Amino acid sequence: MIEFQDVRKTYRMKGVTKTILNGLTLKLPEGRNIGVLGHNGAGKSTFMRLIAGAELPDSGRIKRNVKVSWPLGFGGGFAGQMTGIENVRFVARMYGEDTERMVEFVEEFSELGKSMTLPIRTYSSGMKARLAFGVSMAVNFQCYLIDEITAVGDARFKKKCDEVFETKLKHANIIMISHSEATIKKLCDSACLLHEGELTMYDSVDEALAQHRKNQEK
Repeated sequence: MIEFQDVRKTYRMKGVTKTILNGLTLKLPEGRNIGVLGHNGAGKSTFMRLIAGAELPDSGRIKRNVKVSWPLGFGGGFAGQMTGIENVRFVARMYGEDTERMVEFVEEFSELGKSMTLPIRTYSSGMKARLAFGVSMAVNFQCYLIDEITAVGDARFKKKCDEVFETKLKHANIIMISHSEATIKKLCDSACLLHEGELTMYDSVDEALAQHRKNQEK
């Protein structure tokens, strides 16, 4: 279960305060795959980082009793001065995983070869994405957070990502941001809509999408 208790989150930029969540109290439904909808700039990625614990709320509490991933598509978690292998080992220790098992899995999955021994700061964005996806798939999370990106690389590598991800979803749930309605409909069975600091939960994906379209027309 993931529960928000009177959570408030704001940003102040150029003298203007933007409210992302205005006192949200909500229990996200268990055992559901949830799509996160909202216009550009509504704060969807911030919402995901709050769930992951990568950002803290201004006030209120977020409770989690499930093992939650960091947002896939969020590349801010790696230490640039450390090598790929060192980063994998660091994450393994954080989550209580076998370090050498994780290194072996990520090396095979990411196909980064000798680049695994180089500092992350030398990686291209595509290489970082491969490493991040491999590390995410190496840990058995109960809930995967997906910020738009679910696969990277060429068609063969994307197919490889899809296959391992589908295996994970047999035993886990997702909370997903995507601008593709088809993707949300395919992978999610409920949705929430973030609009002007308020988050509304919908049992029906179609109902959430319909309201999202209305908001965009205003």
